[in-house]
Parts: sequence; structure tokens; C-alpha cells
Amino acid sequence: MTERIWMISIAFLMDILFGDPYWLYHPVRLVGTIIHKTEQFLWNALSIQSGEEEDRRKKQGAGIILVIIVLILSTGIPVLIFIVAQSVHPWLRFVIETFMCYQLLAMKSLKTESMKVYAALKTGDLEKSRYAVSMIVGRDTKNLNKEGIIKATVETIAENTSDGVIAPLLFLFLFGGAGGFFYKAVNTMDSMIGYKNDRYFYFGRAAARLDDVLNFIPSRVTAIGMIIVSFFCRFNWKNAVKVFRRDRYNHASPNSAQTEAVCAGALSIQLAGDAYYFGKLYRKPLIGDALRSIEVEDIRLANRLLYGVSFLILGIGIVAMVLLSVG
Repeated sequence: MTERIWMISIAFLMDILFGDPYWLYHPVRLVGTIIHKTEQFLWNALSIQSGEEEDRRKKQGAGIILVIIVLILSTGIPVLIFIVAQSVHPWLRFVIETFMCYQLLAMKSLKTESMKVYAALKTGDLEKSRYAVSMIVGRDTKNLNKEGIIKATVETIAENTSDGVIAPLLFLFLFGGAGGFFYKAVNTMDSMIGYKNDRYFYFGRAAARLDDVLNFIPSRVTAIGMIIVSFFCRFNWKNAVKVFRRDRYNHASPNSAQTEAVCAGALSIQLAGDAYYFGKLYRKPLIGDALRSIEVEDIRLANRLLYGVSFLILGIGIVAMVLLSVG
């Protein structure tokens, strides 16, 4: 218990200080490579055609096979590394596991990338802003106006507060490094193949459903934590509660709107609405009320919620583990 507390605390601190080291190997990129190569192999081996409805069962079966292969490799390889390191010396395993777990957290990188959008908007450079936001969202960005860019940025901060920070933290607390990599593999699969287009509607279904299951509790823990943080940050916490209760299911995903609703309510703005993905318009319900117009500074305020809830959940997790170890 104590060792895991230290491991997570140091990993969290490293993320705050260094963020994602772009010059260094990143395990999530390896997971992405495994997903891509496995996808290519399965489509070729099973002769699947992207737009053919009659290949529905093939796609669903291949998607399940991909999930199994990716989870075995993405979780098994780190576990094997930990076992080998432990056989050499416990301190070696601790150092390696801590470093690898630090790379699973995305708090600093999420803030850094979103603030690139903020900086570009402050200079009035919409093209640069569109490019910056395209790096952190899945929607089409080339025709977004200033308001659309800000909304997309705030939404991805709110959603990824759970997916990129709180959910990995919870899995690390509960299951250690192996749990963290298991979660990250599922979340990466969802981000790569969990789309509702001709290619992935059936093929990515297993990954998307598993991601929904794993994020069910973390998204709600994050949302409640954000409400608490909004009170201490002197945001509109009462409105956050109201919008959370009313709009937390205004999304195709059962989890994404949980945190977006709290963020919209706390900042007294309106998020979501129709958006283009791969050139196709998707009708999406609105989240929150436009009590005021959304503005560039809302990106900074959303990041304040991100950092606040991250520290809150880290603290709660440490206290819970200490109490369990004492008990």
C-alpha cells in the first residue's frame, strides 16, 4: 500500500513538472502501433470491406479479437517488464513502474496543448487556433469560428479530465501499473477505432462498449469532484449541480457529458451542439445554458477545474489507501 502511494504520488508530480516528453519513447504510442498493426492484419486476413453491410459480423468478430490481442500485449508487456525488474531488484521495479505510470497521466500535456489554442486565439490567428485545436479534438476544425474553437477546447478539457487523468489515477490506485496500462489500452482503442463511420461502426463497437464500462464510475467521480472544486474556485457551483443533473446524458456516450455538464454549469456557458466529423454533420444536443457568451478565458478556467479535481482525487486516493493500510 505504502509503496503504491509513493509510486502514484511521484508519477503525479513528474507529470506536473514534465508533462509528456515528446522526445522520449511513450508507451501509449506503442499501444497505438499495436492497435494499428492488429487492425491492418485482421482486415487483410478476413478480407473485410469497409462499406459493405454484409461484412457486419466479420467486423464485429474482428473487433472483439482486436480488443483481446491489444489488451494481452498492452497489459502483458508492462507486467513482464515489472516482473523482470523485480527479479533484479525491488527498487529497479519501483523506478521503472513509477516512470511508466507517470507516462499514463496527461494533466500537464492537456493543459499545455489547450493553452496553445488559447495563445493563438489571443493573437487573433484563427488558422493557427484551428490547427492547435485539431491536435486535441476528433471533430473537423477547418471551418470552426472563434466561438467553435473555444467550445471544442473547453469540451475536450472537461472530457479528458476524466479520461486522461482521473480514470488512470483510479486504476493505478486500485490495480497498480498493470491496471493503469489496461485502462489506457482500452481508452486508446476507443479513441482510434470507436467512431460511428462506415469503417468502425461495427469493428470498433467492442472497444467503445468496453471503454464506456471502464469510464462509467471515473466520469461520475470526476464530475462530482469538479462540483466540489467549482465551489472552492468560486465558480457557479449551484448551476454546475443543476446542469449536471439535467444535461449529464446529453451525449451519445453515457460518460462524456458528465464532466462537460459540470464544466458548462460551473462556467455559466453552453457547450456541445452540432459538429462535423469526417465531413459529416452530427446533430448533438446542447449542454448548459448560455448565461453569458463563451470567451477565450474559459480555456484557462477549464484548466483550473482540471488541476483542482486532479489534486482532489489524488488526495482522496492517498487518504483512502492510508486508512486501508492502517485498518
